[in-house]
Amino acid sequence: LVELNAEKAVREGVICNELMAYYMCLTKRFLLEIGIPESAIRFRQQTPGQRAHYSKETWDAEVYTKKFGWVEVAGIAYRTDYDLSRHAEFSKEDLAIFDQESGRKIICHVVEPSYGIDRPFYCVLEHSYTSDGKRSYLKLKRWLAPVSVGVFPLVNKDGLPEKAMVVCRMLRESGITAEYDDSGSIGRRYARADEIGTPCCVTVDYETMEDETVTIRDRDTTKQERVRISDLPGTLKKLLAE
Repeated sequence: LVELNAEKAVREGVICNELMAYYMCLTKRFLLEIGIPESAIRFRQQTPGQRAHYSKETWDAEVYTKKFGWVEVAGIAYRTDYDLSRHAEFSKEDLAIFDQESGRKIICHVVEPSYGIDRPFYCVLEHSYTSDGKRSYLKLKRWLAPVSVGVFPLVNKDGLPEKAMVVCRMLRESGITAEYDDSGSIGRRYARADEIGTPCCVTVDYETMEDETVTIRDRDTTKQERVRISDLPGTLKKLLAE
């Protein structure tokens, strides 16, 4: 295993050209942004016997998983001018362009980045799963979580569910993906939200009915803070952007 930055890899001929390096860097940035740690990412060059016949050079992006080991999640292939040359050959059309810098006609080359869905999805789930002995939760990137905010009444009586629904609708109207839940105890609702990676939970309680404040609970720290309902959308948007 060799560690090189993209510039040095191109300069030393490890990666064949800058365009390939560019797409490899984009791939790594994408994996980091969806929550894969850098230590679990590597690029492996395919051997001539492994790569497709049209590819001059192919690199696989791989992510390390506890269950399956290193898993290929993307491939970047340098197809050279194979595609347009073959089209030109069989269509009898001239698909070359004139390059003013070199003063000659050239056929454009193609770099093919290819990504799947199921393997990156599994890798995100495995690397996001967190257990501290007391609880288990998905530590998804906040922007990636399917539900941004859970809204719960403390109990299902005394007008708390109706108030919680009002809060939930307000959050949805402000552009926040909020889901209402009143099933089971408040502890079970927190646990369900943690298990699907919901970053924040809002609880409507008796104090809400008196002073128009609610509790925000953070998924990762379980810390809670009290905020006014009127300030809730802005506060949550800041928390979700962290």
